[in-house]
Amino acid sequence: MNIDSLIRENVKKLNPYSSARDEFEQFTRQMIYLDANENPFTNGINRYPDPQQKDLKAIIAAKKEIYSENILLGNGSDEVLDLIFRAFCESNRDNIITLPPTYGMYGVLANINAIENREVILNDEFQPNVDAILNAVDANTKIIFLCSPNNPTGNSFSDESIIRILNNFNGLVVLDEAYIDFSEHKSWLNELNDFPNLIITQTLSKAYAMAGLRIGILYASKPIIAVLNKIKPPYNVNILSQETAEKKLLQSTLKAQVRKILVEKEKLIVALKSTKFIEKIFPSDANFILVKVDDANFRYQQFLENGVVVRNRSNQPLCENCLRITIGNKEENERVIELFKSINNG
Repeated sequence: MNIDSLIRENVKKLNPYSSARDEFEQFTRQMIYLDANENPFTNGINRYPDPQQKDLKAIIAAKKEIYSENILLGNGSDEVLDLIFRAFCESNRDNIITLPPTYGMYGVLANINAIENREVILNDEFQPNVDAILNAVDANTKIIFLCSPNNPTGNSFSDESIIRILNNFNGLVVLDEAYIDFSEHKSWLNELNDFPNLIITQTLSKAYAMAGLRIGILYASKPIIAVLNKIKPPYNVNILSQETAEKKLLQSTLKAQVRKILVEKEKLIVALKSTKFIEKIFPSDANFILVKVDDANFRYQQFLENGVVVRNRSNQPLCENCLRITIGNKEENERVIELFKSINNG
């Protein structure tokens, strides 16, 4: 496909801002730096960060077995998602397709950027209705958003559905893999070379336990990365976030923590199965469980009164009387299980 045909005309013509650190890239050398109007008194944060986050990208590239040139980092996943809108979607003309129930920021970003959001609701098994999706496409459809494992449902979309959409849509397919590290399903990163219209987003907020750093990751072909780099803010990931993420990623705690979370998830599922007010437990490939209860508003308030905060997702399509429960640590999970037992026997 021709990526160039999808780019907004004003973005094609744009001369990107060139920061001091873009013009002199060897800023780790021992030099007298008088080029960026910085305060010269060293305190660890007086200098601007690397605008391309080269060291952090190198670590991520090695872990994911992908080239750094295929990576864009942002101030949280929301920023990289917003950059996609700003690069490819023309306001008051183009449209996107989302699949409710799903991550709400796709629709919010569409509204912010004055882009029509065409919602195609998932089927009763929380899988994409591919025929309906493709029927909703027209000449101005630029992006289809797929969240897999999906939030708030927790399930993964079938490979067949994703492949069919990729093969039959001439726009961009954004596959949000924020929860992929908790799933037995493989990431689609190895498929980037086969599908030039595929964009994959991941994050350090979930499995990597770095939500406070606000680092979102986008993987795509070099032409797509080049376009997004053209419009991203010059210093969008601060120096403290970069340095902390580098240290944390090298500590390799991911697998151990994910394993513990999955063990606790299975314990919670067992407890939920014997809870009278739980009507259904939906399959989950994430670090949370979606459950259907008898009265979500009442149960939500009941949990609050006992010091437990869950998420009421009843306002989402197909999620009436559904609560989303994130898996806590061992001690937290045991307290939650005891609370379920207490309410169940009360």
